[in-house]
Amino acid sequence: MAFFQDRAAERPDTSTQKTLNLRHLSPAYFGMVMATGIVSLAANQIGLSAVAWVLFAIATLAYLALWGLTFLRLICFPGAFFADMIDHLRGPGFFTMVAASSVLGSEVVLLSGNLIFGFGLWFIALVLWLALTYTIFSAFTVKEDKPTLDKGISGAWLLAVVATQSIAVLSSLLAVGVQQPYRLDLNFLALSMWLWGGMLYIWMMSLIFYRYTFFRFSPNDLSPPYWINMGAMAISTLAGSLLILNSDHAPFLHSIIPFMKGFTIFYWATGTWWIPMLLILGVWRHIYKRFPLKYDPLYWGAVFPIGMYAVSTYQMTRAMAFDFLEFLPEIFAWIALAAWTLTFAAYAITRMRALRGDGIHP
Repeated sequence: MAFFQDRAAERPDTSTQKTLNLRHLSPAYFGMVMATGIVSLAANQIGLSAVAWVLFAIATLAYLALWGLTFLRLICFPGAFFADMIDHLRGPGFFTMVAASSVLGSEVVLLSGNLIFGFGLWFIALVLWLALTYTIFSAFTVKEDKPTLDKGISGAWLLAVVATQSIAVLSSLLAVGVQQPYRLDLNFLALSMWLWGGMLYIWMMSLIFYRYTFFRFSPNDLSPPYWINMGAMAISTLAGSLLILNSDHAPFLHSIIPFMKGFTIFYWATGTWWIPMLLILGVWRHIYKRFPLKYDPLYWGAVFPIGMYAVSTYQMTRAMAFDFLEFLPEIFAWIALAAWTLTFAAYAITRMRALRGDGIHP
């Protein structure tokens, strides 16, 4: 285990504010790219193309910067990096790397039509998904010291579902722009990931709901990633809708359209059910229990589901001709833009305070 010791620990004690920030960099910070990317697509679908491109640029810069910081952290603090990866609470945050790559790839395809960069990000997402899925869950299985259910699981676990479904979404989008047999292959991969993501949600949500209702729940336990309860279903809805739209180009998809439509509505209805529940719990946390509302990188995990709900509902109305739901995507797109603006403003203020030395903010 000596290889994984933090190299910075071997140096003289000359740590600076930036070093401390890097050591404790949250693996879930790629949620900023996820949130910015999906809100960009939500803005584009309501006609705000200029806003969409600005957000796309921000997401791209954030993605590159976060990869630079992640590699730097891996080199300087390998012990902290790998300790986070096998930690029950922080480990699932690494799946934001997968989802961020896929969401950015989806932006590239939908906004610019560039399939080359889209495939590049798809490949990165797929490799990351394979590496992280079997590393993290294998480690959770074989590690000797494990937390109890109430201390070891949170809504962040559903980021594994979001990562899986994000590959299904990007694969479906790329399939439209390629010829056979690759179109068939990509649609089959998208279908397989969509089905597996749904199964994974059922497994994890059962444990999370059990933790909700049978263990003591404090305001501190209700962290922003619990919005992924809804976001995981929203992206599952999006993946299913895109598969339905692709069914004319894949015979095996056409043969199971009723099944795909049924499960897509099932996912959408489940995600919609979570919205009032999460709002009620948010009021309980911040108003009734007076839990302080301050910036946390995990809040990007609350912005992402709102934007994803707007995009997924829009695509579902297209796939199934649900004209009576056309008002919802626009409403939630504006809500997502407002949530993103507030979160980004809080992030900017936090960074300015950190630069003045007022506190440690990773």
